Amino acid sequence: MKPLMLLVTYTARPGQREAFLNEVAAAGLQSKIQQEDGCLRYDYFRSVQDADQLLLVEIWASEDQQKQHMQHSNMAQLTQIKNRYIAATKLDRVCQE
Repeated sequence: MKPLMLLVTYTARPGQREAFLNEVAAAGLQSKIQQEDGCLRYDYFRSVQDADQLLLVEIWASEDQQKQHMQHSNMAQLTQIKNRYIAATKLDRVCQE
């Protein structure tokens, strides 16, 4: 199986990017997700050009493990937080050779 890499661009509601990141950190979600089976990378990066944008880089050992992640209770909690702070989400799949 090939690893799966996802680039997820979040556009926060105006001025809400840091509030989103702070709530994710307070809930310990990033480290919890990083410990999920098959998670090779799960990191957020702030845009320096747009104060409301954020990039999430996810790498999973397999597509099946990423699908399991989507059903995990961590994602339910993250979705609740995203609904409060994030206005738009764009997902790009990256092929890894």
